[in-house]
Amino acid sequence: MGLSRRSLLAAGGALGAVAATAPTAAATTAPTASAGSPASAAGQPHGHARVRTGFERLADDGYALLAGERVGVVTNPTGITRDARHIVDAMHADERVDLVAVFGPEHGFRGTAQAGGSEGRYDDPATGLPVYDTYLKSGQPLADVFTASGVDTVVFDIQDAGARFYTYIWTLYDCMVAAALAGKRFVVLDRPNPVTGRAALGPVLDRAFATFVGREPIAQAHGMTVAELARLFNGEFLAKPVALETVRMTGWRRGDFFDATGLPWVPPSPNMPTPETALVYSGTCLFEGTNLSEGRGTTRPFELLGAEGIDRRWAEAANALGLPGVRFREAYFAPTFSKFQGKTVGGVQLHVHDRESFDPVRTGIGLLVTARSSWSGFAWRADNWIDKLTGSTRVRTLVDAGAGVDEVVGAWQADLAAFRAVRREYLLYR
Repeated sequence: MGLSRRSLLAAGGALGAVAATAPTAAATTAPTASAGSPASAAGQPHGHARVRTGFERLADDGYALLAGERVGVVTNPTGITRDARHIVDAMHADERVDLVAVFGPEHGFRGTAQAGGSEGRYDDPATGLPVYDTYLKSGQPLADVFTASGVDTVVFDIQDAGARFYTYIWTLYDCMVAAALAGKRFVVLDRPNPVTGRAALGPVLDRAFATFVGREPIAQAHGMTVAELARLFNGEFLAKPVALETVRMTGWRRGDFFDATGLPWVPPSPNMPTPETALVYSGTCLFEGTNLSEGRGTTRPFELLGAEGIDRRWAEAANALGLPGVRFREAYFAPTFSKFQGKTVGGVQLHVHDRESFDPVRTGIGLLVTARSSWSGFAWRADNWIDKLTGSTRVRTLVDAGAGVDEVVGAWQADLAAFRAVRREYLLYR
């Protein structure tokens, strides 16, 4: 009997890389232009390629996809045009679009809130549009927000960072579920995965550990764009698929890092200041699940890691692993907020010298293993948040048992192979 991709993911990937069948819920991709001009090879200088985002293509087409519809936009400060104008401001000023509402995610529409916060319900001073808060809303309560707003079509345009626990992709998921419940059409405007879309890496979520940092069984570094993820969510996870349309980019190839796109970078959240932060984030964010600082409150969040009592031995142990593409410098810093606020701590700074060979998830595991072995004060957060970040108890229990990097990484390979087989069917770019 054949097995669907949906059943493969629901089973947690135990069947390995079993071949997957055709999608169960189709999504239309519009406009139907070609893939565009070739993009640069990964690692080329900024501006080498001209990527046209989904919004740019939508606007160039005269917003035909939204004609006659009352439109609401789910977005944040990253929803910008090439000349750094916000898409809400551009759409509000264009008589071809009937824009009636904005929906803000974590950190808010204009980005004023820190991690774990939002801006609430207000009227945007620049446009007068009502701004609704989506953060921590899902299911019927979020569907009711869409209904109350009076929109016919919900548009999503937010820059992702490429990691399962970066919450905007679950805002996407929750909004798709809610739009289906409310009978609304859903349009995703695509943007690049800033750390490439070459491969999926890391453990796959066990649904028993589902939270807002991981709703469904995808890999820790998913290697997909938001439009590709929307197609995957609709085809594999939504009990009631939404009427989905995606506007793909042109000029982007799977091997492109963000600086090859020619697009301006806007921090998608306060502690994601640069594309270099995104490069390491899918590995070093695991330190949120420990008693070490993950660098919040410094100018290099997720690149600086440390705690009181750590010395040069951690950097020495991490460098001894010979992890590809990265070196570790003994570092001392004093966070201005979050863990160890105002205290000087010791630790490491990551220096990625070859991003082509760098594996952020393997690096994150290597740093956990060596932190535990080189510092007697190492501990997990009391609530076992690490299990929510990694998607199961497996990483924590293996590290506690003294497992090496290869053993920990090897433990998720069957699940990852199954996810990669599913993922392949929803990719839009070469």
